[in-house]
Amino acid sequence: MSDHVVSPKLYVAIFLALMVLTAATVWAAGQDFGAYNTAVAVGIAVTKATLVILFFMHVRWGGKLVQLFVASGFIWLGILLAITLADYVSRGWSLTNAP
Repeated sequence: MSDHVVSPKLYVAIFLALMVLTAATVWAAGQDFGAYNTAVAVGIAVTKATLVILFFMHVRWGGKLVQLFVASGFIWLGILLAITLADYVSRGWSLTNAP
């Protein structure tokens, strides 16, 4: 199996993109987007996570097996979140009804 050689220029470009996105995170934290506050924060976070996974973890150049494991990890995360949300939504109590 041959290893993929990544140019240092690409690493610097990805690093700079992550720094810009970090600045965007700090800027967005001070803004009021109304109902979209969470969506903006999650959008920036997902973009940063995608860059890290694809380039710094070399998933972009990995084989089909690596991509399968990454995808299965996200599917498992989705299952765990769905189970947690189902438990939270099915509870009959709320903080306003607490004694």
